[in-house]
Amino acid sequence: MITTQNLTKKFDQITAVENLSLEIPEGEVFGFLGPNGAGKTTTVRMLTSLISPTQGSASVNGFQIGEQDIDIRRSVGLLTETPGLSDNLSAERNLEIYASLYEVGDIKGQVEKYLRFLGVWDRRMDVAATFSKGMKQKLAIARALLHEPRTLFLDEPTAGLDPEASRLVREFILEIKQQGRTIFICTHNLDEADRLCDRIGVFKTRLLVVDSPITLRRQVFGRKVVFHLVQADQALVDKITAHPHVSEANLIDHKIVVTIDDPEAHNPELIRILVREGADIQFIGELRRSLEDVYLQLVKNA
Repeated sequence: MITTQNLTKKFDQITAVENLSLEIPEGEVFGFLGPNGAGKTTTVRMLTSLISPTQGSASVNGFQIGEQDIDIRRSVGLLTETPGLSDNLSAERNLEIYASLYEVGDIKGQVEKYLRFLGVWDRRMDVAATFSKGMKQKLAIARALLHEPRTLFLDEPTAGLDPEASRLVREFILEIKQQGRTIFICTHNLDEADRLCDRIGVFKTRLLVVDSPITLRRQVFGRKVVFHLVQADQALVDKITAHPHVSEANLIDHKIVVTIDDPEAHNPELIRILVREGADIQFIGELRRSLEDVYLQLVKNA
């Protein structure tokens, strides 16, 4: 579990993180989204006890930052934006060193477990310098998991990975979630965040909004239902607009796009209106805005 209260970090006269108050329950996949320079990495560094906050407080896995920093570092895994591996050492030796630093009991077993899972086992004796960016990213992910942390911080976890490897990492993140671990993801891949995250926080020095992806879509754009008709005219639009739960209706070719609260409850009423007016309905669908649309609108408003 992660909690913060007015967490703030200033560098000289620049405020990187301002009054961040947040609660992430155990077992949640939380997405932290924001533009470059928004303070996301600074937040992760504070929560993993790599740097101290200027003011405010936070706890990770029940340990207070600034008071129990060693306990926090032992209980979290961290994937940084750049792998930071020893290029002149083999993949296996890289992980063995970190496993010993984390005081892992079965070092050989844990190293083999994650190298095999991430598809690097066959190249375990190759030095890291010979690895592609994607392979180094896999190795860094394995390093973050060696000590079976309760909370995992991932900064751009699929950066540089091909589609197959990216899918493997996403599936692994969901598997970790099922084990009850908390996962904090900083990512620019909004499709990935949409698929993985239970909730999303949009951040630009301060926290703009926190909620599930589906709720954010509805809050920002409302729910829009599209009625595809054989023929449509403004008279039909006017009839639909008169419904008390419709906030907007627009005619686009032979489609009527309706903004309505609770479509499940009120769509049947709209269908009856259209049929009564002689409209031939081909099919009905809901217009689904992408998480990218939501994110860009929120950042623009900020």
